[in-house]
Amino acid sequence: MNRTIIQTGDGSHTLYVQDLGERYHSIHGAIQESVHVFIQSGLRQHEPTADVLNILEIGLGTGLNALLTLIESEKSGFSIKYTAIEAFPLEKELTSQLNYTGLLKADEYQPAFELLHSAEWNKAICISERFELLKLHITLETAMFEPQFQIIYFDAFGPRVQPEMWTDGVFLKLYSSMLQNGCLVTYCAKGEVKRTLKRAGFTVETIQGPPGKREMVRAWKR
Repeated sequence: MNRTIIQTGDGSHTLYVQDLGERYHSIHGAIQESVHVFIQSGLRQHEPTADVLNILEIGLGTGLNALLTLIESEKSGFSIKYTAIEAFPLEKELTSQLNYTGLLKADEYQPAFELLHSAEWNKAICISERFELLKLHITLETAMFEPQFQIIYFDAFGPRVQPEMWTDGVFLKLYSSMLQNGCLVTYCAKGEVKRTLKRAGFTVETIQGPPGKREMVRAWKR
């Protein structure tokens, strides 16, 4: 997979996949999109009901969502177990160039960001005192989970290039992996995606999207 670093509208990096004609983040701003979709609309909407908050990310990618969640956990004082699925991990030559901690004025998190990427796969690793990471080098189709997650970040490539990730079977699997009152957030607000989520049992909200995108989706297991 041929991937190139490009700069987005807020100055932060994303990757462009030439084979797919697709970017990892919004061209309007990678950081501002991730903060809006996954932190503000997901993590901050779900108060921890136990000692540890369990989060599943579909598509670790550049590690931006994991980094933002780590920083949020340190600021808020709650602990997180973070499971991330990634079928196509990035090379160190790419991750070492990403400019997220500098733009976030969080240089003290650069070692943690590097550890997010260098940590051993398929093994739980403590990135910080409050943040445990389990990276799974598998496809979502082969993944199996017990009900355990309060939040799911669904950050796969869009239905145009990865239709197999947006099916009834996928969302049924994710619904069964969530605890009651858990939520799934995604940048995609296509009508068919919302209908598929509803068929899986989710209660679907269409809410304001990040800059450059009118809408996004938050779906609840009620």
